[in-house]
Amino acid sequence: MERPSRQFLLLHGVEHHKPPGHWLYQLAEHLRGRGERVSYPQLPDADEPSVERWLQTLANELAALDGGERVVVCHSLGCLLWLHHCVRATPAQQVDRVLLVAPPSPGVLWPAVESFRPPAVSPGALAAAARSGVRLVCSDQDPYCPEGARALFANPLELEFDLIPGGGHLSEADGYGPWPSMTAWCLDPAERLCANAI
Repeated sequence: MERPSRQFLLLHGVEHHKPPGHWLYQLAEHLRGRGERVSYPQLPDADEPSVERWLQTLANELAALDGGERVVVCHSLGCLLWLHHCVRATPAQQVDRVLLVAPPSPGVLWPAVESFRPPAVSPGALAAAARSGVRLVCSDQDPYCPEGARALFANPLELEFDLIPGGGHLSEADGYGPWPSMTAWCLDPAERLCANAI
């Protein structure tokens, strides 16, 4: 049987233990059901994470990807993990495309996640780590990013973005379990991310 030509790496945020109702869990199940190759690792010490340990896990996951299109989807603190990765990424770790979902503001980080405060990262570093680009999807009412991810991340990092009105932190509690437009984007980067019908 021919192996799928795509590989997906899904990176979660703080206090995430793969709840079945979360869109990341649902996305992994849906993609696997289509025969896609998906890695959805449980990052170490999710309640009190270390950026260095998460970076090592990310490096190991990237090393395990082989052949075909390499797609990374990050949620919440996973987005800040990706920014840390970009300032030290090697050419061998380059992926094809990345989606950053609801990155939190540095202003809301509490002591357990203070080490994830975003580094100084340039648009060029992000581009070098993902050959086909990085996209951001965010809400206009995210309690974990009161300044707005568009102003805080998309504009300075020159990212294309999709804005979801009233989407909160785009988590299970905000109505994001199954997320059809997320699945659509994973399969076709020309698709835009949009709100779930409530």
